[in-house]
Amino acid sequence: MRRPLFLSAAVALLATAFTAGCSSPGSGAASGAEEVKVALITSTSGPLASYGEQYLRGFEAGLDHATDGTGAVDGVEITVLEDDDGGDPAKGVSLAKKRIGQGVPIIAGSAVSGVATQIAPVAAQNKTLYISGPAATDALTGVNRYTFRSGRQTYQDVLTAKNILGGSKGKKVVVLAQDNAFGQANAAAVKSVLGTGGTTVSEVLAPPAATDLTPVASKVKAARPDMVFVAWAGDTAQSMWSTLDQQGVLDAATVVTGLDSRASYPVFGKAREKVTLLAHYVPGAADTPEAQAMRTYFKAKNWEEDLFTPDGFNAAQMVVEAVRAGGAKGDTDAMVKALEGFSFSGVKGPNTVRAADHALLQPTFQAQFTGEGTPRVARTFPAGQVAPAETRIG
Repeated sequence: MRRPLFLSAAVALLATAFTAGCSSPGSGAASGAEEVKVALITSTSGPLASYGEQYLRGFEAGLDHATDGTGAVDGVEITVLEDDDGGDPAKGVSLAKKRIGQGVPIIAGSAVSGVATQIAPVAAQNKTLYISGPAATDALTGVNRYTFRSGRQTYQDVLTAKNILGGSKGKKVVVLAQDNAFGQANAAAVKSVLGTGGTTVSEVLAPPAATDLTPVASKVKAARPDMVFVAWAGDTAQSMWSTLDQQGVLDAATVVTGLDSRASYPVFGKAREKVTLLAHYVPGAADTPEAQAMRTYFKAKNWEEDLFTPDGFNAAQMVVEAVRAGGAKGDTDAMVKALEGFSFSGVKGPNTVRAADHALLQPTFQAQFTGEGTPRVARTFPAGQVAPAETRIG
């Protein structure tokens, strides 16, 4: 079977120059096929590079599955252009503008909330379809009619935590997070979801570049919380968990956090037995046809599925649906209409793009570590049980 075509920015530029110099007058693409280009803008360098890699691998497997290995839909070839935003919003916006200027009708990706929230308005201004990636900020849901998402959002994480923890009336909850778009979104979501009915919610936000986290842990402990909700990303996670344990926070309160990628499993150390895990995805958690197809593809590549693999797979499925509707001309309005209300089976299970605000309704999980140090699913929460509050577009 013919595989989808993936081009890095440098390779794409070189290929364009070569084609311009060598093609004969009146000739089109080498295959003569109609083509739609998709720009994947995400981190392949910087602190969230591993998330970007997971997403890209998932996209590749998803595109292979959704096109039956042809890389095309209804005779229209899908060419993928990969760009590294490095986690920098300014660079992400620059890349988006460049690709839009080249006539690319679909942009997908970014693992970084701060990048995705800056690309979204650019896409809307230029009537370009944008399918955000692992970026979890709630601000992307309903932001404009051209922006969709292939991953979960923070509100769904918090609702998962609420379902895990049960009643919190009369309790004190502290949100421990980094002072960035991701952390701030988590603090806001916890206040919105848990900060009602007699629950007191406060926050401790750490500078993203901080390496000495003892003052932060001391603030959390001094608040005397019943519950600590931890939202943390990046390479200081190990230091954060060991510091919380050393300061006695893990013994003094119920601590809930999101399961991170495979590389982070050893990071919890002794803390793993003291932490309650909510999970966007647990490798091996599902056995859908899409999950089976993903594993078959990954086995051939010698890859491992990870936390954000389903986000990339979902994105590819959404791109194929959009191209099926928009055709080779890249009719964006037709693409938007096709994705609004789109229901499909993904790696995790049933997914639905809510037409009202483009939230992606999807199942989530509660997980716990086994004695071998790997997570397993303890409970599955169906999409309706963790659906975010509906908003209006714009």
